[in-house]
Amino acid sequence: MKKTVIIASESPVKIEAVSIGFKKTFQGIDFSFKTVSVPSNVSDQPNSDEETLKGAENRCFNAFNMEKNSDFWIGIEGGIQKSDTETEAFAWVYIMSKNNYGKSKTATFFLPDKIRKLLDKGIELGEADDIIFGLKDSKKQNGAVGILTSNNITRTQYYADAVILALIPFINPELY
Repeated sequence: MKKTVIIASESPVKIEAVSIGFKKTFQGIDFSFKTVSVPSNVSDQPNSDEETLKGAENRCFNAFNMEKNSDFWIGIEGGIQKSDTETEAFAWVYIMSKNNYGKSKTATFFLPDKIRKLLDKGIELGEADDIIFGLKDSKKQNGAVGILTSNNITRTQYYADAVILALIPFINPELY
């Protein structure tokens, strides 16, 4: 029996990460993935852990409201958290079914001062990466995590691991 997953994004990186995460977690189950473009209802560049999680939740619920006939809905939202001297980057993943939900945060990493200064001017992280590294649409590719790790950690891998972690309540429903 085929299970359907609604992905609240049309980003090729996020779509691939969700596909990898579900297929690794539920081997032997056939999945159909459908994408929808929905708002996060938060800032274009979420500036706190709480706002980023809310963006992932909102994407998930907005996808559910758009496509109610599915087995799973998933939202992924990248964000930053500033302190007085540093800015960390991360993403939240929020997954729900009709009777359960799971969430997970990616690993975090700290951004270089050159990028931080552009973020302080209100520029989004993807655009700041493009400016600093002379790229185009890097947020649709490997993003800051890929660029800063010399692609030792791809953005797809970065998100896929968080998808798997967010699926823990679905792997162990008796515990949740």
